[in-house]
Amino acid sequence: MFDDYLLTKFGAACAGSRSARAKPLHWTSCLKIAEDVAHGLAYIHQVSSLIHGNLKSSNVLLGVDFEACITDYCLALFADSSFSEDPDSAAYKAPEARNSSRRATAKSDVYAFGVLLIELLTGKHPSQHPFLAPADLQDWVRAMRDDDGSEDNRLEMLTEVASICSATSPEQRPAMWQVLKMIQGIKDSVTMEDTALTGLS
Repeated sequence: MFDDYLLTKFGAACAGSRSARAKPLHWTSCLKIAEDVAHGLAYIHQVSSLIHGNLKSSNVLLGVDFEACITDYCLALFADSSFSEDPDSAAYKAPEARNSSRRATAKSDVYAFGVLLIELLTGKHPSQHPFLAPADLQDWVRAMRDDDGSEDNRLEMLTEVASICSATSPEQRPAMWQVLKMIQGIKDSVTMEDTALTGLS
C-alpha cells in the first residue's frame, strides 16, 4: 500500500514539479530509491531478459519508508509508434534512440536511470538539466541542494554513478547489475564510515 503523501512529495521533489522551489530529497532517501530502482531494473534485465523501455520518475512509486517500486515496465514494446511521443518520456530517452525508430535496449534503460538519479539528487526535471561535463555536473548538483556540505563526498559518489550511466555512447554505459553493485558499494562504505564515527564518539 503506497502513501499518497509520499507519492506527492516524490513528484514534487523528483520530477512531477517543474517549480524552481522544488527541493531535492535527503541524500539517504536518494540512495534508498536509487538502490531499489537499480535492483528492479537489474532483475528485469537479467532474470527476464526484457527491458523496461519507459523509465521515468512518474513510473516509480514510493512507499512509506521510501521503498521504490517500478511500474509500467516492458509495456513500451507494445506502444504504437504512430502516436507522438510523450514529452515527459522523451527527456529520459537515450541519444541513440532519439529521432529514431530504434527500440529501447538495456543500455537505454541504464541511460534513463542516470537521468532519474540526477533528478533525484537535484529535484529538477530532466528538461532543466544542463549538458555538463562530469566535473561540472558535480558542482551543479551541489548548487541545487541546500546541504551544509558535510555530505559532499557521498553526493559526489552518487553523481558519478549518474554521470557514468548517462554517457552519450551506449558502449560506455555499464550493465544494470554493475550499476547496482556501485550503489551497494556506496551504501556499504557509508555504513562503515558511520560505524567508525559512532565508535569514536
